[in-house]
Amino acid sequence: MADHYYTSRPGAAHDERQFSFTLRGHELRFITDAGVFSRDRVDFGSVLLIETMQVDRDARVLDVGCGYGPIGLAAAKLADQGRVMMIDINERAVELARRNAQLNGIGNVEVRVSDVYAAVQGETFDVILTNPPIRAGKEIVHRIFTEGHGLLREGGELWVVIQKKQGAPSAWKKLQETYRDVEEVERSKGYHIFRAVK
Repeated sequence: MADHYYTSRPGAAHDERQFSFTLRGHELRFITDAGVFSRDRVDFGSVLLIETMQVDRDARVLDVGCGYGPIGLAAAKLADQGRVMMIDINERAVELARRNAQLNGIGNVEVRVSDVYAAVQGETFDVILTNPPIRAGKEIVHRIFTEGHGLLREGGELWVVIQKKQGAPSAWKKLQETYRDVEEVERSKGYHIFRAVK
């Protein structure tokens, strides 16, 4: 049985590849590897989130479960006068995200290994972005929602992409229990984009 990408140290043999992908009008290059999520192309859910999310130029942004970096790096292009923190439990993904930031000349990012929010305690953000690690289970996904609330400034926003069949209805319910205002901003091919405001 192969490792899931939701593990701190994937055991899969390295098999690096590289591709380019245009996100929000910027062509970005990505190095990917075995043992990380969606390594052959940027997955549909992440693309939908990237094309929908609203990030101010001076925003302080957190990308939770950043993988090799597409969401966080696209956010860093939007927040060109702000700062993006990218976190993931997968050490291989974190190393790739750092390399991809360098490859694309994006300097306003920092990438940390983190089990959920462990590495960013005490920090505050304007925006949290996540394509949550569904395979990690509902408990982890819901922790991303509830614990993220405490890291957002008042009026800050959590943006989530989630598939209907992978728990969108329960995610919606959990967000409504936790946040002041929740809306579905976009829906396509069974994927939902939710924005939750603190």
